[in-house]
Amino acid sequence: MTRIGFVRHGCTAWNKERRAQGNSDIPLDEEGKLQADCIGQRLAAESWEVIYSSDLQRAKQTATLIGQHIREAEVHLDARLREVNGGLIEGTTEAERIEKWGEEWREKDLGIEDRAAVVTRGMAFIQDVLQKQEGKHVLVVSHGSFIKHMLRTLFPGMDMEASLDNCSLTLVTYQKDAWELELHNCTKHFHEGMVR
Repeated sequence: MTRIGFVRHGCTAWNKERRAQGNSDIPLDEEGKLQADCIGQRLAAESWEVIYSSDLQRAKQTATLIGQHIREAEVHLDARLREVNGGLIEGTTEAERIEKWGEEWREKDLGIEDRAAVVTRGMAFIQDVLQKQEGKHVLVVSHGSFIKHMLRTLFPGMDMEASLDNCSLTLVTYQKDAWELELHNCTKHFHEGMVR
């Protein structure tokens, strides 16, 4: 059985301002660093062997902070784990998008990466993990929309509309050609006194 733990990166200033981040390279804010340290403490008590991360700063910082707690797990950067490219909407809030492009902005061609492209790169990554890390426990530090695209692909019948929380943990397992969802958007580490 191969286990994959998806972790959304910690909080950023743009998260708090509700700005579309996409491939904009925004760092963690101080709260985001504390969140990453907190989930790192939780994961240190579990059995994780490998860490993969998006190469964008907010994910890379999260993975590095987690890695300080799981010292035997090396961090591998992979651009396929980047957030959905937001095209022209990156850096904008919903109100700014409506002001600039109108209420129907989602229907315009604003250079946003389409679902098929995200799924293609994401599933190529997952297939590589299943081949190279078969039977291992693998952490994947990535981004909210990207992880949701992967979950919708692996579990097409499940409701995956709600946003994932920063530094939440979602666990999936692969065994005998079947995927199982063990845990979804879990943030119990924030409620168990783990923050220093």
